[in-house]
Amino acid sequence: MELGLEGKRAVVTGASKGIGLAVVRALVGEGAHVVAGARTITAEIAELVDGGAVEFVAVDLSDPAAPEALIAAAGERIDLLVNNVGLAKTRVGGFLAVTDEQWDASLNLNLLAAVRTTRAALPVMLAAGHGTIVNVSSVNAFLPDPDVIDYSAAKAALTNFAKSLSKEFSPQGIRVNSVCPGPVETALWLGAGGVAETVAKATGQRPEDVARGAAAGAATGRFTRAEEVADVVLWLAGERGGNITGATVTIDGGLITTL
Repeated sequence: MELGLEGKRAVVTGASKGIGLAVVRALVGEGAHVVAGARTITAEIAELVDGGAVEFVAVDLSDPAAPEALIAAAGERIDLLVNNVGLAKTRVGGFLAVTDEQWDASLNLNLLAAVRTTRAALPVMLAAGHGTIVNVSSVNAFLPDPDVIDYSAAKAALTNFAKSLSKEFSPQGIRVNSVCPGPVETALWLGAGGVAETVAKATGQRPEDVARGAAAGAATGRFTRAEEVADVVLWLAGERGGNITGATVTIDGGLITTL
């Protein structure tokens, strides 16, 4: 299916691994040019840079000045912004053990990084009279979980933020949407120090059993793949989704059972 992304210029945050890397690869596959922002360059991103379709910008988006620097590096044309960068820490000690510093770190990277990057990118899009923004949120935006209480709150705010933006800027040619994945086969869940390992240490289980239990909560019985999330992002960003704005698309294998 032709998505109309060939020749487009995209900025992707948190681009070096996981969902961000999958989005970058998918965009390159559709013929887009990608400005990939992340703290460090990975071998996978370096290979794409060598291929000429990707520019890498080293930025720590927890720094309030970094989003503006990333957008400045992208230049005077941005057709698509994917706000993907994020951080999730499992709070096995419960709400009372979550410090102000931990709340600040979660809200900063999961919400304010997107706010700042969007604020920097919107004038470029408005000058062109078109653009699309896709925020990578989470099912935890509407499935609050005390084990990730600060992450859930931040993702709820991020999703709300996208809806508000869509109301203000869609009349000016800027579409804004959210993608809300359930558990995804990435290091955030399955890697060292990820959710499965952290929960396993706290409960005496094996990480693979924690992951298996989480997957069993989905109707499909498995985690979503990062490439499947990327496909949804590209569909929303492309011409096929040209009249979709203010939407929240869930990709969770049927984890959410209510309407």
